[in-house]
Amino acid sequence: MVHSDSDPPLLNHYGTLLCHSTQCDEPQTRVTMEECQLPLIDLCDLGSDDEMVRRACAAAICKASSEWGFFQVVNHGISSQLVDKMRSEQVKLFRAPFETKATSGLLNNSYRWGSPRATCPNQFSWSEAYHVPLTKVSDEACYGDFKSLREVMTCFAAAMSELSRLLAGILTENLGHWKQASISNICDETTCFLRLNHYPACPISPEIFGLVPHTDSDFLTILCQDQVGGLQLMKDSKWVTVKPNKDALIVNIGDLFQAWSNDVYKSVEHKGIQRTSSRRCQKNRVQGWPSQVST
Repeated sequence: MVHSDSDPPLLNHYGTLLCHSTQCDEPQTRVTMEECQLPLIDLCDLGSDDEMVRRACAAAICKASSEWGFFQVVNHGISSQLVDKMRSEQVKLFRAPFETKATSGLLNNSYRWGSPRATCPNQFSWSEAYHVPLTKVSDEACYGDFKSLREVMTCFAAAMSELSRLLAGILTENLGHWKQASISNICDETTCFLRLNHYPACPISPEIFGLVPHTDSDFLTILCQDQVGGLQLMKDSKWVTVKPNKDALIVNIGDLFQAWSNDVYKSVEHKGIQRTSSRRCQKNRVQGWPSQVST
C-alpha cells in the first residue's frame, strides 16, 4: 500500500511492536457496540428570561457530568463558519510532509505521533496531533508558512475558552464553593491547551486504536468531532459508541475535576476506534485546577 509523504511512520512503529509482542499481549477483538446518544443540552436556555428554564439547563449540565461524565452542547456560541475554517486549516496542516511537521518547530514544536512509550500493540495509538498552549496560539513565530492558520486558530481558541469558562462556572457553582477567582484560575490561558488531532486511515485492521483507552488527566475537555465518528466511552461497565452530531460539541470531565468535586463529577474512560477513512478533530483543553483546565 502506498502512503502519502504526509503520513508519520505509524506502520513501521506498529510492526516493530508486533515483532516484539509476547503471548501475554491480549489481542483486540471487534464486537458490535451499542450506539448511544449523549445527553444533549441547548445552551440557549441559559439566556432565557425564565429563571426556571435557566436553572433546568444548569441542572442538566451537572446531572450529565455526574451520571455520564460526557455530554453534548448545541447553540454553544461557536459558529459553524468558524468550525469549518478551523477544519479546513487543519486539513492543510496535517497534509504537510511528515518531515515538515516533525522538524520545523510548528505550533510551539508540539507535534507528536503514535505512542512512543508503547511496549505492545494494544498500547499503540494510530494518530498524530499538535498540543498547543493557549499562550502560544497567537505567537506568529509558531506558524511558519501556515500564515492563515494563525488568525483562525486564535479565534477558535478564544471561543472555546469562553465556552469552557461558562461551563466550569456552572459546574463549580453547583458544588457550593463557587468563586470568580477560582474560575479565573481554572480557565486562565496559561493552563489551557488546544489540541489538533488527526487519525490517518489505517491499512491494517479496524481493531487498532486511534486513541488507546484512557481518562483525561485535566479539568475539562471540549471536543469538536467530525462526522466519521469513532469515539467510544465506558457506560454502565460496557463500551458504547457515541453517535456524531454535526451541530454539537462534546464536553467531558477530566480527572482533576473529579478529584476537585470529591467524585460528584465523573472522569470516564474513553477511546478512539479506527475507521476506514481518516478523521480530524479539535480539542480545547483546560488542564485542570489549580493549574489546569481542558477544552
